[in-house]
Amino acid sequence: MDRERLTEQLIRDEELRLKLYKCTSGKWTIGVGRNLEDRGITQSEAIYLLNNDIDIADLDCRALLPWWDTIDPVRQGALTNMCFNLGADRFKKFKKMLALMQQHDYEAASVESLQSLWADQVGDRALRIADQIRSGQWR
Repeated sequence: MDRERLTEQLIRDEELRLKLYKCTSGKWTIGVGRNLEDRGITQSEAIYLLNNDIDIADLDCRALLPWWDTIDPVRQGALTNMCFNLGADRFKKFKKMLALMQQHDYEAASVESLQSLWADQVGDRALRIADQIRSGQWR
């Protein structure tokens, strides 16, 4: 089989779509005809996507927070987790918490992170992240 020619043919016939869409049979699909309802994705594909999304969240944090390198990797992980979950635009609205992080006032930043609709929505995740910010220990 000529994989390159088949790939070109499938892209022509199915189209390459980078956002979720419904195919002609009404199934949620992405990429080049990947039927997410019937086939889904493999574990390795999910981890590949996750790693790309972690990289994006890390780059967003670095771009938003010029003081990023002044905090330890555990607290960087907590903020990256938040940015991953919220997206950069919503994450940057945590102005008071981020100012406290910049000042290394982790106790106050931890408390501030929980004073939000986000914390109400994600429950235990917010509690773990707040504790990670406070303690400097992975949770």
